[in-house]
Amino acid sequence: MNQKELAGQVAKQLNLNKVEVEEILDCFLRNIITALAAGEKIRLVGFGIFEAHTRAGREGRNPQTGEKIFIPETRTPAFISGRVLKDAVRHKNADT
Repeated sequence: MNQKELAGQVAKQLNLNKVEVEEILDCFLRNIITALAAGEKIRLVGFGIFEAHTRAGREGRNPQTGEKIFIPETRTPAFISGRVLKDAVRHKNADT
């Protein structure tokens, strides 16, 4: 399912305009991105936590030359699933 399909399903379930739901989803995602970029966590109870992790700098190698290089620290987005989400996925997989 992609974002437009999700918006269509939400619009249908709530009897709302699909275009408005797409705008709400876009706004929701932009706010998550903005919060993560600012170093904040987004906690959606039962669903999960969005947060940014910092990977420490490390030594690596250029795969073409074998030369040692330093890979600087980076920040990456992460998602930790919540209990409700985990249980829903586990039970769905157990049924199949």
